[in-house]
Amino acid sequence: MILPRERRESSRAVTTATAVLLAAAASMLLVVVSMQHTAVSSVGIGIAGLSSRSRGNIALTGSMTKPRLSGLGRRPGLRAFGSETETYEFPFARIVGQDDMKLSLLLNAVDPKIGGVLIFGDRGTGKSVCIQSMKSVLPLIESIKADPYNSHPTDPNLQGSEVRESIAAGKDLDTVFIKTPVIQLPLGATEDKVCGTINMEEALLSGEKKFEPGLLAKANRGILFVDEINLMEDSLVDVVLDSAAGGYNKVEREGISAEHPARYILIATGHPDEGELRPQLLDRFGLFVTVSTIQNSTLCTQMILDRLEFDDDPQAFCEKVEEEQEAIRNQIDRARKLLPQVKVPDEHQVTVAEVCGRLGTEGIRGDLACIRAASAAAALDGRTEVTFEDLERVVPLAIGHRLKKDPTDPVFDMKRKGIVVSALKRMADPEAFMRKPETASA
Repeated sequence: MILPRERRESSRAVTTATAVLLAAAASMLLVVVSMQHTAVSSVGIGIAGLSSRSRGNIALTGSMTKPRLSGLGRRPGLRAFGSETETYEFPFARIVGQDDMKLSLLLNAVDPKIGGVLIFGDRGTGKSVCIQSMKSVLPLIESIKADPYNSHPTDPNLQGSEVRESIAAGKDLDTVFIKTPVIQLPLGATEDKVCGTINMEEALLSGEKKFEPGLLAKANRGILFVDEINLMEDSLVDVVLDSAAGGYNKVEREGISAEHPARYILIATGHPDEGELRPQLLDRFGLFVTVSTIQNSTLCTQMILDRLEFDDDPQAFCEKVEEEQEAIRNQIDRARKLLPQVKVPDEHQVTVAEVCGRLGTEGIRGDLACIRAASAAAALDGRTEVTFEDLERVVPLAIGHRLKKDPTDPVFDMKRKGIVVSALKRMADPEAFMRKPETASA
């Protein structure tokens, strides 16, 4: 029989042993974290010391990653600027065909409020390559130095909380010009990786709860690229679309509460054989583009020759077409400055409303996308007034995926574009459709 005193002593012994085990586990965890730091540092030092032959690689997204090592002569894809890594993307100016896809990307670059673009089509048609090539034609943006949210120096709506507090306190913050971020969201990414979560390393080392930004923070003021979006979990797609529409990402988990700007252009791709998106998700994209394999042998030959030349020497090929790339950069920059001055005539606004109503689109997202895309198209051409030709170019892209359809009718059916164009012309000139064609007299 165990006496009460003995029972208390036994309980204290168990408690002491448990505390010792927990302390030992915490110590081992800290040791593992420290070892990871050392390993990462060692890997970084080792990579910096590798030769160019062992470091160069070709990415699967149409880009070439080449090292920048000092003291080396010029070799294909090699630039000697210290120990940084230089990545060459296939030039946007040399993307052959696919005019609708290129136009939709440029329109969103001019006005991110259009709502992004969803690109469906065959494999190997250059969807991912075209999106990644946008890195080289987007103008540089001014950002607070070493800020995880790419905060704008003056616009508080595009600043993280720490930057706003520093500015309010009268601190002078250094700014730098950086490339517009193009962040690709991996297919198997978790919600914590996308939205952000608690920094476990900081919590273990200092005992403080600190927010670790996710991919949405990195994409602020840039592009978030989602490949094969129809294979991604619907819950994660909802999170990305909600943040894109609201411009902010709010995280409430593990005892932390954080909010940061997340204003990005959402660009997604998909293959029709791998399934479709729900109509609710389709409606959230401003523009929709269907791409197909190029059948023109001349264009195909030019595309193959350019790709082979790029793979052989990415640096030389990019330098060769730099003037064309610079012309596109200047066109986007001028269009952004001109966009606030662009006017849409009343008759064109009425035409858009009538077309959307006649085709049965729900809500006003289609109307807004049409007006904004048409204004961006006019700004790209250097004009301050939208014309009917602008509507012909953008209205099919803005409302084609919003049409009601039969369950057996695929969303990427090319007939939808013809339906929209026909309705647009009918609204603009109804008498032309009322006239009967003249028949030749016998």
